[in-house]
Amino acid sequence: MTDDSSPGTPTPGASTPGAPQPVVPPVVLPPEASGAPDLHGRRGKARSREEFRAQVLATRADFERQVQARKAQLDATNERIAERTGRNLILAIVIGLAVGALVLVSLIFIKELFLVFGMAMAGFASFELAQAFRGSGRRVPRIPTVVAAVGIVPATFFLHAGGMLVALSAGIVLIVVWRLVEELFVPASRHGARALGRDLLWSVFVQLYVSLLASFVILLLAEPGGEWWVLAFLILVVSVDTGAYVSGLSWGKHPMAPTISPKKTWEGFAGAAAAAIIAGVLLSVFMLGEVWWFGIVFGVVLLLTATAGDLAESLIKRDLGIKDMSSWLPGHGGFLDRLDSILPSAAATYVLFLIFR
Repeated sequence: MTDDSSPGTPTPGASTPGAPQPVVPPVVLPPEASGAPDLHGRRGKARSREEFRAQVLATRADFERQVQARKAQLDATNERIAERTGRNLILAIVIGLAVGALVLVSLIFIKELFLVFGMAMAGFASFELAQAFRGSGRRVPRIPTVVAAVGIVPATFFLHAGGMLVALSAGIVLIVVWRLVEELFVPASRHGARALGRDLLWSVFVQLYVSLLASFVILLLAEPGGEWWVLAFLILVVSVDTGAYVSGLSWGKHPMAPTISPKKTWEGFAGAAAAAIIAGVLLSVFMLGEVWWFGIVFGVVLLLTATAGDLAESLIKRDLGIKDMSSWLPGHGGFLDRLDSILPSAAATYVLFLIFR
């Protein structure tokens, strides 16, 4: 047997004496495998979280600064408007939208639900006016006044014009009897025959001004499709008031009736006229299904009645020495302050309904 290996020939895998040894690169294990803590990675993650948190805080702080700046601008604008008009605009808008939503829902879905709303409005408005008259020494009985104003609403809806007249007459009789009983049996209410006659006249005036005019809304509501006419005339009156308010606030310089309402201007009346005609035509065509020119008639008539109603209530308040009928509707004053334009416009709308339908 021969041996191929010789003493001078190296075997495979053996190192040659004196030859340089190969350099083997070290094996680097991940921190998880080696058990050594990854300080650099943790510090990077912590730094990223801190940077993200700082960015979020900075963004929130910037957003809060912008909100505060906008709020300050809005408050300043509201204060300037309040100085000129005596109204809190933001609060007035919020309450107006809430009442508008209630009216819209009740008219569209359940007519009878609007009766409850109408009874409440008539009751509060008549109470405000009676209370205002009593504050000036005119003893208008409050309880029968409210009862009569509330009672005329359902009587008109279910019994129509006949029910309205019966309820109005019964209410006036109730008030007269109540005031006579006070004069005879309540010493604190005795003011003599002249004062009694004056009190009775003002008591009847409350019924004619609030109860009778309010009943025209209910007469219109009771007609087939009348809910759309009620909604249309309410939108039109609001358009008149809004047009007068915006244009008068922006450009008003020439007083319309300085001895009655110094803040009402001819510029405001012009804005109200434009709003009335535009709204009247749109409502006539798209809501009532009438010809376009009826919208012009509708707008002009309600422009006049709404303006006259507003001035009439201003004259009453000036005579009584008060700014608002009450403070029950923040930003608006009282219920009657919101109904001053609506009441005469309701009667005018009912007449237009009878003529054109």
